Amino acid sequence: MAARYAAVDVHYPAAGGADAAMIVAADPAFSSIVDEFTAHLPDVPPYQPGAFFLRELPALRAVFAQAGAVDLVVIDGYVDLDPDGRRGLGAHLHREIGVPVVGVAKTAFHSATHAVAVRRGGTRPLYVTATGLPLDEAAAMVAAMAGTHRIPDALRRVDKLARSTL
Repeated sequence: MAARYAAVDVHYPAAGGADAAMIVAADPAFSSIVDEFTAHLPDVPPYQPGAFFLRELPALRAVFAQAGAVDLVVIDGYVDLDPDGRRGLGAHLHREIGVPVVGVAKTAFHSATHAVAVRRGGTRPLYVTATGLPLDEAAAMVAAMAGTHRIPDALRRVDKLARSTL
């Protein structure tokens, strides 16, 4: 069976609830998108500082239920929040699904000193963290992802898809 690479995102509309989206590609550069999935949850837990994953995981579970198994997931955010392994969303997702997770964050997090800065299409870096594969491989993968902009096309697409879910 061919490998399946996924990118996921969650959006919180003003009307409430959460909208999750996933795109699936046949290659780690996400140059060949083969499927898209969306899910809407009418109710989600309120935001809790330090426990963002409690709000995100239910929406991600809903979209994974539609998509089935994948071999690697890219998220918009951090896998772990510090070099000691304090879990972020990506690490919690990895515990649930058991496949490598690559985190791509747009802003530096003060304690994430282990994140690898990757520059694409400009001077401002992205901050890459990972679990289930070596960090240098994850950073190289993000650098090689399709698109000429700072944000890889896959993350731009999945963000737009999450924001357009009805």
